[in-house]
Amino acid sequence: MTGWTDAPDADALDADTLDGDGYDPPAAPPGRVRTLIAAVRAPFLEERDRWVLWLPVGLSAGILVYFALPTEPPGWLGAALLPALGLFVVLSRRRWPGSGAALLPTVLLILVAGFAAAQVRTWSVAAPVLAHETRAARVEGRVVGIDRLEEGLRVTLADVTVGRLPVAETPARVRLRLKKGDVAPAAGARIGLLAVLRPPPDAPEPGAYDFRRHAYFLRLGAVGFALSAAEPLPAPPPDGWAAVQAGLERLRQGIAERVEARLDGAAGAVATALLNGEPTAIPESDLEAMRVSGLQHLLSISGLHIGLVAGLVFFTLRALLALVEPLALRRPIKKWAAVAALAAALGYTVLVGAPVPTVRSALMTGLMLLAVLVDRSPFSLRVVAFAATVVLLWQPEALLGPSFQMSFGAVIALVSAYEAAGPTLRDWHAQAGPVRRTLLYVGGLALTSLVAGTATTPFGLYHFQQGANYGLLANLLAVPVTSFWVMPWGLLVYCLMPFGLDGWAVEAMGMGVQAILWTAHAVAGLPGAVLHVPAAPAAALLLFVIGGVWLALWRRSWRFLGLVPMGLAVALAAMAARPDLRVTSSGKLVGIRAADGSLLVSTGRAARFEAEVWWRRDGGTDAPPRWPKAGSADGRLACDPLVCRYRLNGVTAAIVMKPEGLADACTGADLVITRLRALGCDGPRVIDSAALRERGAHAVFIGPDGRIEIRTGRPRPLARPWS
Repeated sequence: MTGWTDAPDADALDADTLDGDGYDPPAAPPGRVRTLIAAVRAPFLEERDRWVLWLPVGLSAGILVYFALPTEPPGWLGAALLPALGLFVVLSRRRWPGSGAALLPTVLLILVAGFAAAQVRTWSVAAPVLAHETRAARVEGRVVGIDRLEEGLRVTLADVTVGRLPVAETPARVRLRLKKGDVAPAAGARIGLLAVLRPPPDAPEPGAYDFRRHAYFLRLGAVGFALSAAEPLPAPPPDGWAAVQAGLERLRQGIAERVEARLDGAAGAVATALLNGEPTAIPESDLEAMRVSGLQHLLSISGLHIGLVAGLVFFTLRALLALVEPLALRRPIKKWAAVAALAAALGYTVLVGAPVPTVRSALMTGLMLLAVLVDRSPFSLRVVAFAATVVLLWQPEALLGPSFQMSFGAVIALVSAYEAAGPTLRDWHAQAGPVRRTLLYVGGLALTSLVAGTATTPFGLYHFQQGANYGLLANLLAVPVTSFWVMPWGLLVYCLMPFGLDGWAVEAMGMGVQAILWTAHAVAGLPGAVLHVPAAPAAALLLFVIGGVWLALWRRSWRFLGLVPMGLAVALAAMAARPDLRVTSSGKLVGIRAADGSLLVSTGRAARFEAEVWWRRDGGTDAPPRWPKAGSADGRLACDPLVCRYRLNGVTAAIVMKPEGLADACTGADLVITRLRALGCDGPRVIDSAALRERGAHAVFIGPDGRIEIRTGRPRPLARPWS
């Protein structure tokens, strides 16, 4: 680590920029404190040009604070703190120039900006959420989204009316699965149908993916299924932005229909996903093969796809313009090609629906192309920081999802690796012949896959509890096919589709898609292709990210201090406890921990999705088995027709199977679990229908000393807008 005498002169710092804040604190106290401050201050000043890279990190911290709060903060909090801190920063810089007095307020200002962005976003999307299930209600609404599923269709409706439900309680949007065989309605049209609606489902267990929160930010207040065919209703056509959205949705559906006419099954579904951003029709077996093989990123329109679209347009147009001698000699054809590539990247982003990875890629690609226009280097972590800042301020809730985390994790790692290895690789490439350049391409592809795969693995393990062991092999085979065959044909499909000449290009694109699917299934079928791990606590992921960001954003030796929190994260994940008892929010499914650590469930028919999530979060690979009618063989669970009793560490938990067993369970158990309303139950702890309805899914931990800890999906009901 660099000593104090090696530090640059602090007086030379630019006090008018964030990158050089004139940080020159007062003289440190003598002795060890001075030595410690000097040891930290020196590398900090040496890397002042990297300070700006921490802007999105500070915003992320503020956003995390907002979402971690147990109750919703006052609506004025962020709006009041932001200008107050901003004014304090300005006054501090003027009152004490060069003293570094504004550094801490600046950091706090960035944190509050993230907090305020999340608060404003939450307020801006607020909409009613259905309180209770409707049996059979007349639902009318305007079609704003159509998803083609493996079997059937799903529509999203806006401007909704639901039976006799008051307007103030009617969701802004609902998502319905149409009856099998129903024809897709036109985007923008108003339809009516009979349907069953439910509130967006809770997380299957505390700490699992929270679809209810995700739905809130989509303004999706109910989900359900149709009981009758959708019928068109007379209504004026949408106008303004709604008309633009309807036009884009019709364009996406038109692309899907053209592909469907030429390609069947999984190949058609994957080609459609690459052309219009709609992956919902891909069969589950093929999706699983893509996940297990490490190729799922090819289905998410992100950096690879945006980069290929922009690159293909850039190099093709530049090559064509270079054939025209007057233009090549007298005009900036490189910059013309960059403008065309930028337009293509933005058009592709809009066409596929602008998900977070696509927006991130479009922003980065756009900045890189702008760098070409002004003759600057396009590869920089500042470009990544800018893209992250825009996404965080635009959609702060994206920070909590795997898409944002894996997308930015991969690109930060790749750009950092390029910064370190770029000069050497450029020298090798400049001196290489054709054969060596081919080997360098293969090596570069392998290195890219290795770096990106390593960076995204912690997020995959946290969110999905699995990782691809042969991802490098799969990507070496599939990425060149995507780059040199599938995406070029896809661009040609776009060009030919307006003239009705796209059929043969779609079929050619399908050949490449078939090769990708074959690779996915072949790699997924190899022994030990996938790593399954139990779910890790959120604190472990946070520690790992802190260490990883520290390692990636700094350049000097102190960056390796980031390995410390990363190591702590691994240890914390390995020591994480698993629940001894689980209950779904509906109460239809109960899970217990057997003596051998396995999971047993009360039924194999109800709540199958939740059961699969439990099993996966336990590190399993299949659906959990049902416990025997008499109880478990290890003696922990004993059942009669009315009640099952689970005993562990001196604690007895009664799982009431029938109403007649409730009275007995309430008097002789430490914990009572029932989907009934346990009025008058004398048990010390009760999980009944009221608790499940208010607090969602429950997870119970029984300590070695018999202490019972209960965690719930909604620790404080109605404390946050999405709860």
